[in-house]
Amino acid sequence: MKLPATDTIAAIATAPGRGGIGIVRVSGPQTQAIARGLLGAVPEPRRAGLHEFLDGAGAPIDTGLALFFAGPHSLTGEDVLELQGHGGPVVMELLQQRVLALGARAAAAGEFTQRAYLNDKLDLAQAEAIADLIDSGSAQAARAALRSLQGEFSARVHELAESVLLLRLWIEAAIDFPEEEIDFLADRALGERMQDVRQRFTELAETARQGALLRDGLTVVIAGRPNAGKSSLLNRLAGYDAAIVTATPGTTRDVLRERIAIDGLPLHILDTAGLRESPDEVEAEGIRRARHEIARADRVLFVVDAADPQAIATIEDDLQHVPAKIPLTLVFNKIDRSGDAVKVEAGQGGTPRVYLSAATGAGLDGLREHLKDCIGFHPSPEGALSARTRHIDALRRAREHVETAHELLTTRHAGELVAQELRDAHQALGEITGEVSSDDLLGRIFSSFCIGK
Repeated sequence: MKLPATDTIAAIATAPGRGGIGIVRVSGPQTQAIARGLLGAVPEPRRAGLHEFLDGAGAPIDTGLALFFAGPHSLTGEDVLELQGHGGPVVMELLQQRVLALGARAAAAGEFTQRAYLNDKLDLAQAEAIADLIDSGSAQAARAALRSLQGEFSARVHELAESVLLLRLWIEAAIDFPEEEIDFLADRALGERMQDVRQRFTELAETARQGALLRDGLTVVIAGRPNAGKSSLLNRLAGYDAAIVTATPGTTRDVLRERIAIDGLPLHILDTAGLRESPDEVEAEGIRRARHEIARADRVLFVVDAADPQAIATIEDDLQHVPAKIPLTLVFNKIDRSGDAVKVEAGQGGTPRVYLSAATGAGLDGLREHLKDCIGFHPSPEGALSARTRHIDALRRAREHVETAHELLTTRHAGELVAQELRDAHQALGEITGEVSSDDLLGRIFSSFCIGK
């Protein structure tokens, strides 16, 4: 799918603010004309050269490196010019305005990557991996995004799609040649191929799920009564004193947020105000915010003072603050005072219980493992692949079509219906890489990118 000649776009490709280097990127049919107006000549392709960047009167705006990439051998498949100057915001703005004056327009978010996709320089899953690489919250997430950007996830999707296509061809051949004495639909080899495809769906779906966890992480809210040790637990998980800890109840008034990683799994940890009735207007607002965050958490760690019999006796009443639909773990803190052993157990009613001491760190490793186990996060020794919710949804739908095809094949030998289910599965897989897409989907994906990417 080749993108026809369009207007020329430009954007500042580096982050806002001051820096040693700033980059303005240009792409489109007017790139060479802009280079001549700005630099006096078109640079030799793929060779960095030192140039003065000139304004409309011929006076220098800045001095820096210019790189020209002739299409189609470029990021976008079009002529591309990159101007690397000093990274002050004023210099970058002057350079950007000069490029716009020479005939470019300001690029929309993600438009450079979108042109790369439309010009077949990368597929849709690879394009999304660029944004995932930029936004990665851990080293493992960054490596997973890079592997997907390099095409590993797309290759596995294509291999699976090819296997589904071969099944379709086999089934449709059986439909087209009914006069043959051999019953192709009852062929043992066909059943074995179908089973192989089903197993590969299972493996790829799990790989994608692990990749999505690396990308999206988990939002964990620490809740409980005042002085249960919530802020101490946050500090232990964060690895530094992120929250003030005192013996005075109600120290935490607002929601404190920290981002950490456990074996590459990003965790968004929120420490909240102690849950109680309070006449203090500020503390009451903090408690209201705590309940709001609890209601939208991926998991709540409800901290209980294990050394306080009253706190243990009122657990059931306290848990009324947690909506039934929110996954919950009871964390019995201060076991250095209560004498309880470090452990993780199922607990009554299936609510997990973790016994630890935020003061000494005892039991923290058990909590970390528990959080990974709760969502089935198991880092693969072969390396994860970055994936998104839409990829998982497309894989789920494709897999459901294959399962239906398998049932129709084994119970009814309904060739036409089997072929249709396999066609639908093939189409769902095509949505992942962008072979099947809609303008609305593309708009939503690329609008989430940075300007200049």
